[in-house]
Amino acid sequence: MSEAAVLRWIAPGFEPVAAADVPQPPSVEELQAITDAAYQDGFRRGQADGYATGQSEIRRQIAQIEGILDSFTRPLARLDGEVSDALIDLATRVAGTLVGHAYRLDPTLLADLVRDALDAVGSSSRDVELRLHPDDLGVLMPHLMTLDGVRLTGDTTLARGELRLHSESMRIDGTLDARLKACLNAMLDAPKGDA
Repeated sequence: MSEAAVLRWIAPGFEPVAAADVPQPPSVEELQAITDAAYQDGFRRGQADGYATGQSEIRRQIAQIEGILDSFTRPLARLDGEVSDALIDLATRVAGTLVGHAYRLDPTLLADLVRDALDAVGSSSRDVELRLHPDDLGVLMPHLMTLDGVRLTGDTTLARGELRLHSESMRIDGTLDARLKACLNAMLDAPKGDA
């Protein structure tokens, strides 16, 4: 066999590959730098996530505590209002009893009240109706005879010492309850220095 007759056979797909540029593996120092950078990045992200989670948990607990405190204070505020209303009602009743007793003992006090109510209406009113309890009307008749243009009416819905005055332009509620509540409201609305 001659030299020319020898051929080299290469299997398909196994052609020789030219030397390619194969990257060099990183050095130990480069691997350490990559590891440190990844650790620092993970640490920062974990710290930020943990801080955000902690803040939301704190807000949730604060809201829960505020809800508990609100549930304690709401009944106390309602109770405070109820006690205040009950004291006002009691004071009004006690004062009404005392004032009514004083009017029965001294009818001239009621006559003064009638004059004050008539002065509030003024002299320009032509038709004025004065309503009094029938017993007060009988006692005050001598004091009220001099009033011109005033129609006197007995009203059994009124208690002794109470009055109602009706004119064309004004209505005055002189019941003890209305007068005492007006006095009480005036005292409550007055500045602290005036008390």
